[in-house]
Amino acid sequence: MEIGGLFTALLFGAVIGGLGRLVVPGRQHVSLLATILVGIVAALLGTAAATVLGVADTPGIDWIELALQVGLAGAGVTLWANRSRQKLPR
Repeated sequence: MEIGGLFTALLFGAVIGGLGRLVVPGRQHVSLLATILVGIVAALLGTAAATVLGVADTPGIDWIELALQVGLAGAGVTLWANRSRQKLPR
């Protein structure tokens, strides 16, 4: 992997992860690094799902693929926040 591809993945992961946090209501106690990691994984899984569904390559912006990625990022942020919450002392 080239350096440019790594930076692109980090940037895209941050954007998808941030959008995922926006669709989840309330405050999430998730770090920036965790948000980026969740975003990268969600972007990869969303692209794979869009490819399987046959909607990955459409003319213009791939809105369905983007919706899948953001939805998966929202689910990932929720899971991460709930996992982190269980570790906190009460």
